[in-house]
Amino acid sequence: MRTRPLKVALLGCGVVGSEVARIMTTHADDLAARIGAPVELAGVAVRRPSKVREGIDPALVTTDATALVKRGDIDVVIEVIGGVEPARSLITTAFEHGASVVSANKALLAEDGAALHAAAEEHGRDLYYEAAVAGAIPLVRPLRESLAGDKVNRVLGIVNGTTNFILDKMDTSGAGYSEALDEATALGYAEADPTADVEGFDAAAKAAILAGIAFHTRVRLDDVYREGMTEVSAADFASAKRMGCTIKLLAILERAADGASVTARVHPAMIPLTHPLASVREAYNAVFVEAEAAGRLMFYGPGAGGSPTASAVLGDLVAVCRNIVAETTGPGESAYTRLPVSHMGEVVTRYHISLDVADKPGVLAQVATVFAEHGVSIDTVRQQGRPDGDGEASLVVVTHRAPDAALSGTVEALRQLDTVRGVASIMRVEGE
Repeated sequence: MRTRPLKVALLGCGVVGSEVARIMTTHADDLAARIGAPVELAGVAVRRPSKVREGIDPALVTTDATALVKRGDIDVVIEVIGGVEPARSLITTAFEHGASVVSANKALLAEDGAALHAAAEEHGRDLYYEAAVAGAIPLVRPLRESLAGDKVNRVLGIVNGTTNFILDKMDTSGAGYSEALDEATALGYAEADPTADVEGFDAAAKAAILAGIAFHTRVRLDDVYREGMTEVSAADFASAKRMGCTIKLLAILERAADGASVTARVHPAMIPLTHPLASVREAYNAVFVEAEAAGRLMFYGPGAGGSPTASAVLGDLVAVCRNIVAETTGPGESAYTRLPVSHMGEVVTRYHISLDVADKPGVLAQVATVFAEHGVSIDTVRQQGRPDGDGEASLVVVTHRAPDAALSGTVEALRQLDTVRGVASIMRVEGE
């Protein structure tokens, strides 16, 4: 075994960082045996040095993260501070000074992953980021390495635990969105400001990373179509149940049938109860991968939290340290296909549309005519008058598959009908 310890700089010591430090200390002998060299925590960069951090030598704590990553004796930098800056500058500085990097920073990787990979390659160093997507679930490495000889055609996933918890509570208890969000906040699943989760920003960043790996092309956060889930209602769940479905916030990544482009999107969708993702409960994550040779694979587990995320970070640390001991590097960016990312309007999907309409003869014919004019075929229709006799009815239409542009154009045309009092809900139907 190599006797000189591999020195690790830790950037950030919050929930994840403190757990990383704890595991490095308590499992030091096991890590050394697995790597072939001892691993030593050489410095911890934080914003508040006065805070007591149990198990961490105060002498290792610094507020000067730049000076820490510039140290010539640092072998690996673990970045768990999040955000774009100063994380981006610190990571590139680490590469320039000879360190490999393990990151859990989904936002930065989704926005600037190509440049970071290029910097790692230029300096002959590793960039690993299993913890950036789906917490402890082994997903990045299987896509990047285990399926490297296969062709991935589709990735369908629940990649945000907060939103899954909220939607699961709405489904199982009949709670409204606000009530379910309050419970998620009380239990610590949702932040005080839940915007990044409930509006789909977090899932979109993860979708960009996964799409790039799965399809060997560059996909940025701006390429991902995104819709939040704040408008999902109890009525939507009631409709979903009548169809034998539930509702999930999904990241959907697809290769076009002709292989000439890819799409990446995040939005709430109805999925059949028979689909494996329909049974994913509470704050768990799951990703369903469809590959040409391997067929259908599902990865499931806790997608967030200190211990699960730290597990993924430590797994990357072991891999990177093994590469250093072997004087090699692992796989870098694979973007050889250079496939364009298609606009959402080109995606072929189905719609579930709930309309408030005038309760009188001829309305259904008018609605059907609008669908026909836009080239959208209707699968099922359900019309029900209101019990209060207010002259309105509820009309639910489920379409066959059609381009999203045609479907959204249909909805806009429906809004213009005098007999349509309002579009109560629009939901895509996926996973069939």
